[in-house]
Amino acid sequence: MVKKKILVSCGTAVATSTVVLRKIEEILAEKGMNPTLVQCKAAEVPSKLDGVDLIVTTTPVGDVGDIPVIQTLSFLTGIGIDADMEKIISYIKD
Repeated sequence: MVKKKILVSCGTAVATSTVVLRKIEEILAEKGMNPTLVQCKAAEVPSKLDGVDLIVTTTPVGDVGDIPVIQTLSFLTGIGIDADMEKIISYIKD
């Protein structure tokens, strides 16, 4: 089985993407899933796409080819996390 890779980005790759990454990691671990999660700035996304299966971002990103992107603030607001996690799982499950 190939380990899936999720790229998590925000404007500066400091606080926001850290919160999002940790929450995704926590929820997926509870479900027995352990993908590779990589954090970066939104501007770095095009240069970090190697092997990426999904991008989760709090700000718009471009030049990602056919890699699916979930742009969301749910992990910060608490509203819509379940729906976003369903989307994330649908992209990374085997």
